[in-house]
Amino acid sequence: MIIDYVVILLLLSIGLIFFCLRHKHIDIWILSYLLSLFRKRQRAQGAVHIMFCFVDHFEPQWNTHDINVERHRVDQWLQDYPVLCENHFDADGKHPQHTFFYPEEEYRQEHLEKLSQLCQSGYGEVEVHLHHDNDTSANLRKTLTHFIDILYHHHGLLTKHPVTNQIVYGFIHGNWCLDNSRADGRWCGVKDELIVLKETGCYADFTLPSAPSETQTKKINSIYYAKQNPIKPKSHNTGLEVTVGGQSWGDLLIVQGPLTLNWKSRKFGLLPRIEAADIRTSILPLIERVDLWVNAGISVKGKPNWIFIKIHTHGTQERDRTTLLGKPCNDMFSYLETKYNDGVNYNLHYVTARETYNIIKAAEAGLEGNPNDYRDYLLKPPTYLQSISSL
Repeated sequence: MIIDYVVILLLLSIGLIFFCLRHKHIDIWILSYLLSLFRKRQRAQGAVHIMFCFVDHFEPQWNTHDINVERHRVDQWLQDYPVLCENHFDADGKHPQHTFFYPEEEYRQEHLEKLSQLCQSGYGEVEVHLHHDNDTSANLRKTLTHFIDILYHHHGLLTKHPVTNQIVYGFIHGNWCLDNSRADGRWCGVKDELIVLKETGCYADFTLPSAPSETQTKKINSIYYAKQNPIKPKSHNTGLEVTVGGQSWGDLLIVQGPLTLNWKSRKFGLLPRIEAADIRTSILPLIERVDLWVNAGISVKGKPNWIFIKIHTHGTQERDRTTLLGKPCNDMFSYLETKYNDGVNYNLHYVTARETYNIIKAAEAGLEGNPNDYRDYLLKPPTYLQSISSL
């Protein structure tokens, strides 16, 4: 009998080693995942409200130097996204919302004018994306300040904090490298990035999850505050969870999407695939994945009946267009609205990144009722001022 247990343990150990070898950098977060399986989760009371937030690393210049290619990519969204969404509604009568995180280094006035037009029609909002390398704190501060000023004053995008009157923005870091989180220091270089983001008006970061990248954090499936470590990169590797009755802490709010293992989709029929909330043609948004996102149960601590699902994509890449603007996402929305919007057990809310932040802060403040009431709780909608003809 003892020999049998030893053999089983040995086989499991070999399997785990092989699994880790097949999934690069999984050692960063797999222990957190395994521990979560044994952690008792607070049971939701009453109907569950699901906040579904779709964020996009929207890069018109991806792999091209042709302005006509860029224009076509943006135009596809302007034309096809309303068609995709016209028959889809959440519990509040809102269409699916898309948050376009637009790269500072790819700025073109005409692209932002088109996205502003799409957002004014009720299909989403624009926030800030940035790719940089070997940067400095001073230059990053200058870059972000200049870009958010353009977005706000020339395009009517973003919004201001009601108390400080500072322009505020949501952020996704290019190449996933928030706070210099690659071991070789590439694609960032700023050792106090969380502080720079905070001081330039960033209300929350939406970069994670980034698995299988080494930039993935140990902390997973969480909404938490991170504090800058002045001598150590990747300060957001750990942090304090946002809690009902709590308050802001540290330097930056981190809003993570689901990160788990998909046992229904296996390599070699044995090893589960990583579920990291990415949507593309090679990783279709199948219903089994939607269920995993819900079951991840990402919420403000003490508020388990308000679940936040943040998924991401790179929306301008041609190979993924038919997925993002066609049947696969259409089917995903239909499944969400059929299974998770019955008005009894579940209520679905399509939200932007800004609305996600507002509802998180409302939960932290202990507010009750319908999350729809708190879409504009702290940060009001963008002004959508008419763009000027020349910068």
